[in-house]
Amino acid sequence: MVKITVGIEGMACGMCEAHINEAVRNAFQVEKVTSSHTKKQTVILAETDIPEQELKSVVAKAGYDAVSVSSVPYEKKGLFRVFGR
Repeated sequence: MVKITVGIEGMACGMCEAHINEAVRNAFQVEKVTSSHTKKQTVILAETDIPEQELKSVVAKAGYDAVSVSSVPYEKKGLFRVFGR
């Protein structure tokens, strides 16, 4: 699993967050996507990495500017994770 953090310029409210979340969900197979206009970022959890240029293109088509993209391996945490191995 991969955690992708996208820095986004142009979000001003909760509707902007929802617009980006919907665009990402429609374009890619993701486990979870959350956006914050105050932090100016979107965080995506996906099984596989998403190519940076494709991600920037989807954000641009939604009317926003993806200024940075970073990805790191992500491992689910929690009580049930302990029993899974």
